[in-house]
Amino acid sequence: MAKFNHFRAFSDEELAFVSGFKTGELVADRGTTVLLEGSDSAHLYTVLDGWGFRFKTLNDGRRQILNYLLPGDLVGLQSSLLGEMQHSVETLTPMTLCVFEREKMPVLFEKHASLGFDVTWIAAREERILDEHLLSIGRRSAIERAAYLLAFLYRRAKMLNQLNGQNAIPLTQQHIADTLGLSIVHTNKTLRKLADKKMIAWRDRGCAVLDFDGLSEIAGWTEAPSTNRPFI
Repeated sequence: MAKFNHFRAFSDEELAFVSGFKTGELVADRGTTVLLEGSDSAHLYTVLDGWGFRFKTLNDGRRQILNYLLPGDLVGLQSSLLGEMQHSVETLTPMTLCVFEREKMPVLFEKHASLGFDVTWIAAREERILDEHLLSIGRRSAIERAAYLLAFLYRRAKMLNQLNGQNAIPLTQQHIADTLGLSIVHTNKTLRKLADKKMIAWRDRGCAVLDFDGLSEIAGWTEAPSTNRPFI
């Protein structure tokens, strides 16, 4: 499983609260729907190991992938604070999640300000990532979008030791199309251009990044400086 650096050490009181907040662990197979749009979940999760993604679906079945989930990310925070889920969550690989009781979330903010700050920090980081994704869909060309997505996910996965045995990101071309807002045909042509440039290669279960710097240059993307982060 991935290892994380905390901004700070938990106090004994905070450790006791988190231990009581936790109800167990959930191991989900590849392709499992962990949370469903419109549902009202009794639980909040932290990803301990594996890949997943958040998505919304139109009435006609078309899907938009909003973001990808990796170890350290919170799952179901929206439901915990606002009621029913406004998006669904599905696993890309077998995933291990830490399960927390949703009803104890208000107590966390009320009595443990530092833990509440940690949750806020994680949510703010998610918003920053979504800002970059929106910029990509709105302003980057198709090849720039694909280059950004693969470079971004590769860097996150490498830092968390979440690349598979073939050193590949566990995505299909359909996942990429649903993330970039492109047709599968357009996505295939775009990814072929990156493959022809020897920047990526397709493996059995995913896409291997061969030239991270080249992808970043095409996307016009500069990686934000790495910092320690909270892990609940």
